[in-house]
Amino acid sequence: MHAVIWVIAIVVVALVAFAAFYAAQRQRSRLLRTHFGPEYEQAVRGYGERRAAERALVERAERVKRLETRPLPTPRRDELAREWDAVQARFVDDPAGAIADAHGLLGTVMHEQGYPTGHFSEEVELLSVHHPGAVQHYRAAYQLAAEREPEDLRQAMIHYRALFDDLLQRDAAREARAPKVRT
Repeated sequence: MHAVIWVIAIVVVALVAFAAFYAAQRQRSRLLRTHFGPEYEQAVRGYGERRAAERALVERAERVKRLETRPLPTPRRDELAREWDAVQARFVDDPAGAIADAHGLLGTVMHEQGYPTGHFSEEVELLSVHHPGAVQHYRAAYQLAAEREPEDLRQAMIHYRALFDDLLQRDAAREARAPKVRT
């Protein structure tokens, strides 16, 4: 009789442990899906399975935690916004050149915020942690810019602008939440 009770107890404990593990996995999936939005689905498609994609997304978040990202000061954001306006104004006369300049200016913003730059896929992965919605614009712009057709370049500039605005907006919001130092 004692043996039966022990077996039942072990089975119950195992079932409870399995249920807790399953609930934790579902909660983690839900949190990742909520945080990363469309990037979550992109990762699942890219990795071919949910578990591998989730591990990769968690690893991205850990990599970004180790970076020394920082908000840009308001005067620098204003200067970059003026530079963007100049790039956008050049689009009419030199669409391909303006697209190249827009991509370069985005690289400058990312670098100054503390993200590594130079490798598109790494930029996309790391930006997806803080800018999961806007990173889709970056992918679209990058692909469209390669096409070199006028309408594709126009769409690329629109997508680059969406990422640029998001990077500067997020910066402003982060700076507003930072504790103020009294002098």
